[in-house]
Amino acid sequence: MGKLNNIDKAAAGKGSAINTLWQFVKFIVVSLGAFVIQTFLPLLLKLPMSEEFLYREFSFWVFKSTAEVGLGIFIAANLSNIIAQIVSFFINRDKTFNSDANVAVTLPIYIVFTIALICFSAWLSPTLITFFADKVGENAAISISGACCGAIQFFLYFPVDKLLFRKKKEEKAEEK
Repeated sequence: MGKLNNIDKAAAGKGSAINTLWQFVKFIVVSLGAFVIQTFLPLLLKLPMSEEFLYREFSFWVFKSTAEVGLGIFIAANLSNIIAQIVSFFINRDKTFNSDANVAVTLPIYIVFTIALICFSAWLSPTLITFFADKVGENAAISISGACCGAIQFFLYFPVDKLLFRKKKEEKAEEK
């Protein structure tokens, strides 16, 4: 990781705009990993589930099952989203923003923001799956839904992460 640190320092030396652009490039790479998790992990998670559980009707708050999205698919999609966001939090904190921000402070803020986004995605995902299922099939519809929700999250997370992880490791060392 020495080369990455050298690139980080070079980008920081060229000004805040170049530094932010470099952070955005790293954020894209991390987000692509989260995208893969969020898009394809539901397909693996639903494998051991019974047909009855996959399509079991449910209604909770604003979340309701449809013919294409039952409890099992709902759980698989949202569990994948949660796992993707946990991975993203720690990688973005350490590698993308080179931050030493206090996890005890930033993680709860991140969790609240993530829960809001996951609730939004949990509401949007069945709608998209229902819309696409007849056109492209169930598995493709699940993947398309995950990709769309992931894209929305991508564009919302960067500014939030930039604010949360603004305290750099070097700045903390300089303060001491």
